[in-house]
Amino acid sequence: MKKKMSSVNVDAVILDLDGVITRTARVHAKAWKQMFDEYLEHRKQREESVFEPFDINKDYPRYIDGKPRYDGVRSFLQSHQIQLPEGYTDDKPGWDSICALGNRKNDIFLELIEKQGVEIFEDSMEKVRQWRAAGLKIAVVSSSKNCKAILKSANLTHLFEVQVDGVVAERLNLKGKPAPDIFLHAAKQLGVEPSRAVVIEDALVGVQAGSAGNFALVVGVDRRNQTEQLRKSGADIIVQTLAELQIFSHNNNPSAKQQLPSALKNQNEIKQQLTNKQTVLFLDYDGTLTPIVKNPDMAVLSDEMRSVLQQLASLTTVAIISGRDREDVKKLVGLEELIYAGSHGFDISGPADMRLQHQGGKDCLPELDQAETELQQQLDNIKGALVERKRFAIAVHYRNVSEKDVSSLKKIVEKTGQKYPQLQKGSGKKVIELQPAIDWHKGKAVLWLLKELRLNNSDVIPLYFGDDITDENAFQAISQRGIGILVGSHGETTAAKYDLKDVNEVQAFLNELIEFIKSGN
Repeated sequence: MKKKMSSVNVDAVILDLDGVITRTARVHAKAWKQMFDEYLEHRKQREESVFEPFDINKDYPRYIDGKPRYDGVRSFLQSHQIQLPEGYTDDKPGWDSICALGNRKNDIFLELIEKQGVEIFEDSMEKVRQWRAAGLKIAVVSSSKNCKAILKSANLTHLFEVQVDGVVAERLNLKGKPAPDIFLHAAKQLGVEPSRAVVIEDALVGVQAGSAGNFALVVGVDRRNQTEQLRKSGADIIVQTLAELQIFSHNNNPSAKQQLPSALKNQNEIKQQLTNKQTVLFLDYDGTLTPIVKNPDMAVLSDEMRSVLQQLASLTTVAIISGRDREDVKKLVGLEELIYAGSHGFDISGPADMRLQHQGGKDCLPELDQAETELQQQLDNIKGALVERKRFAIAVHYRNVSEKDVSSLKKIVEKTGQKYPQLQKGSGKKVIELQPAIDWHKGKAVLWLLKELRLNNSDVIPLYFGDDITDENAFQAISQRGIGILVGSHGETTAAKYDLKDVNEVQAFLNELIEFIKSGN
């Protein structure tokens, strides 16, 4: 069951060193290969055994990456059915024990670092500086005993309040990854609960460790095209760079500290951004184009709002991005000239035979069917609970459920979802959903549409209007090039740049936008 947010409000961030902050993973891999190839060649000559070279692409991520040095040696040797005595940590580098091999690898690594220096990920360090300035506590963890030397070489030591590395782990007898010990110790040293800290990792065992520690969020950094493996290992969200993340401290929460600027009151500022640009509109349905109502079937689009959308569609591209089924929201809006993305973007259609149904979503249909049956039966006795089946999701509405029963309802949904590995939980306003556990959401749907429509260039500015937590992925997706407008409030931090109070303000803003586009801008 995975969280879906790329923004979170916490007190601390704990980052892995290799692969997240520094690019030493390549150097480590090179050192491991040189050491094991030397050892296997030595063993071949001594025992006339078959010599199969160490494979960086296969062996390093599978047996070595993220683990303490001696654990990595032990793991690789076991995979090749090679037995060696454990030895002692002060063994002379060589071939006679697990510790001797590990020490030989360390010598090679230090030689390479001395020759080549340390390469850092600038996007990561920029984020670390921002988070420090915002009041977040920052820690670095590493299974390596060379963490201190690497940070010093890269002149990064001063950026981290706490360092927990292989030296500390050995001294305190902390278990190596995938056990969560080093992350939990880092949180303790920072003085924060795990539930108030984010873990950022690139290694599969590191993600597993973070997940086992029950942290607020476990971020998988995909530097090696292993999105699915990171997800299966327990990553709550997956990013390519840390620039995609928004992490706020409880003292620096923008939505709590100040109101977002009103899109209506700042029309001129927005119009300046849109001048001489092509505008593309993406709008959620419930809570954005229609008010939130007790029964989803009663969320009917007004004739006035439909007319506004029709006028906009005659001037520019307009897409409705909804959690509802595509056919349902298309019927409610009733305009053929619009693009419709239903089920949070899993099912898309539009003019000129545009069509997309995410294959990963299709693969999850059998589990959705089974989960729906279970939820209908188990929630039947909770008054006011509404189980709404969509093609690619199950929405459990609890707006009409008594407060005393909400906790029981949530536990039932959570327990049901845990039975099905292909599903993940998503949350919205008074609704919990079970959805396909794949990296697809409203933000990905928006980016796909921009690319499909050939609108993925600097001359185009996308505007996204949404009211729910599920819209945050879209706000984040366009944050560097577009304008996110939050309708109302959902109680969490937001990547939106402006807000509108309600549906009436949305309609007023869209009317102003129509006149602006008509004027030739």
